[in-house]
Amino acid sequence: MEGQLAVNTTTSVRAGGLRHPLVLALWSIVAAFGTYACMYGFRKPFTAAGFAGTDFPAGFKVWLVTAQVLGYTLSKFIGIRVIAEMPPGRRAVTLLSLIGLAELALLLFGVLPTPWNVAGLFLNGLPLGMVFGLVLGFLEGRRMTEALVAGLCASFILADGFAKSVGAALLGAGVTERWMPAVAGLVFLAPLLGFVWMLQRIPPPDHADIHARSARAPMNRDDRLRWLRRHGPGLALITTAYLLVTVLRSLRADFAPELWAALGTTGQPGVFTRSEFWVALGVMAANGAVFLVRDNRRSFFLSLAVAIGGLALGLAAVAGRRLGLGGFPYMVLLGLGLYLPYVAVHTTMFERLIALTRDQGNIGYLMYLADAFGYLGYVGVMLFRLALKPDGNLLGFFQTAAATTLSLAILAFGLAGLFFSRSSCAVSPSVESRPG
Repeated sequence: MEGQLAVNTTTSVRAGGLRHPLVLALWSIVAAFGTYACMYGFRKPFTAAGFAGTDFPAGFKVWLVTAQVLGYTLSKFIGIRVIAEMPPGRRAVTLLSLIGLAELALLLFGVLPTPWNVAGLFLNGLPLGMVFGLVLGFLEGRRMTEALVAGLCASFILADGFAKSVGAALLGAGVTERWMPAVAGLVFLAPLLGFVWMLQRIPPPDHADIHARSARAPMNRDDRLRWLRRHGPGLALITTAYLLVTVLRSLRADFAPELWAALGTTGQPGVFTRSEFWVALGVMAANGAVFLVRDNRRSFFLSLAVAIGGLALGLAAVAGRRLGLGGFPYMVLLGLGLYLPYVAVHTTMFERLIALTRDQGNIGYLMYLADAFGYLGYVGVMLFRLALKPDGNLLGFFQTAAATTLSLAILAFGLAGLFFSRSSCAVSPSVESRPG
């Protein structure tokens, strides 16, 4: 603990003029958004390519996506411990090291012949899965955390489409499918270094933040087990809902070109970015504003309501498509329906649950617990599609999966709300509600 306080003191001195709340908020959002958006430049551009002409069941691209997601999933399980135990002073150098390994893997993808270059994408996903937790560590435990993390989460909404647009533009400029992912990573390298420098300048939470949200510290094995013993059923229900949303969100993201083509929109690289802009705007407004609710208990249950409302919107989009809803509004509304609960978990549920219980912990542990199983579920879906749906209609498969997944996620979030409403941690007044 003394070592952590020393790191915090050094960071505070280094931060200087970032003590003004508005300046700090803008600086933190830009730093976090930029860092994670640049990470997507090392992860997602390859999905803009079709990788046609190879004799693989279900298509070579499905194998590439599956390999990367396998690496990313394994990274999440490793991150349950690594991110939970990460000292603040090691976050930045660890982040840059992981990005460097990811770019080397993309170079390997370009060098190796098909099908052996599949290993390059597995190795690319392996380090990238821990980047989010490192960035999140700079933002948690603050009175403005929801707003800051909403800005961070906007990056993986907007950056997903932007990275695909960059990949498509490089292909249009004559870069081959084999080398496009590595070239795209180099495009994002210089801005990444600048944004990580900005992250390092963010000061630690102040005394008012700690009073409102509790101190955040690395978690050892006993701390992690204590959380599972006290809140296991509720965490399992949130994780189940998050798993379902992650599966559908990832399908929508990784097969966006094919879905857009099936919806009648082709040859427009910028459509990825345009659609995700409106999704990000709605999600940031809904989830970021929750920081205005000071009471931790009310905010926690409000985040559950936002999640369930988003899922209901997604179901309405699926029903609307069957009744003739256009492709662009369908993808935007479904994106809102998926990202509202997905981001609510990131910005509010775990942040306010820690603040409410005052149990020693950090968001990184809870998020990676949920993320690990979320991506494991997505791997299962990808393997199922490889085995049983080699030539199926992707849009039809996606529509059926969406209707089922959204309905089950609503049920899981509803049961989680019921559990925590009866839990002792949820009925005790939050720190900000107590006099004095």
